[in-house]
Amino acid sequence: MIPEIGQFALIISLCLTLCLGCFGLLGAHKNNSELMSLVRPLTHAQFIFIMLAFVSLAYSFIVDDFSVLYIANNSHSELPNLFKFSAVWGAHEGSLLLWVLILSVWMVLVANFSKTLPDSFAARVLGVLGFLNFGFFAVYFNHL
Repeated sequence: MIPEIGQFALIISLCLTLCLGCFGLLGAHKNNSELMSLVRPLTHAQFIFIMLAFVSLAYSFIVDDFSVLYIANNSHSELPNLFKFSAVWGAHEGSLLLWVLILSVWMVLVANFSKTLPDSFAARVLGVLGFLNFGFFAVYFNHL
């Protein structure tokens, strides 16, 4: 059940990331304050769901859930827990998930510390970062 929750969280975060990119750039282009006001909450929501997916995968590695093909290919039941945790990002799909997580952390930092900047500028920055994260997601889902 935990891997399915993680997969569902990734799908939700993919949708949130696409909305973030579109709303941020379109809102800044049209100077639409309603769209630009959605950018920061979408950034936080995307981070929460990506973190949920990463934690789900890490938990599945720790408990040796070999029903997940990625874990079956990249883990062993006799590995120490530290090695199991580091195996989360040991292969291509996991390293892409880590990249998406790190980029979402930076996006949350930008959202939190850009409140003194003009809304259109912050919306453009977060919109571009959202599309960049969407690109990483596209590569990630292409390898599943």
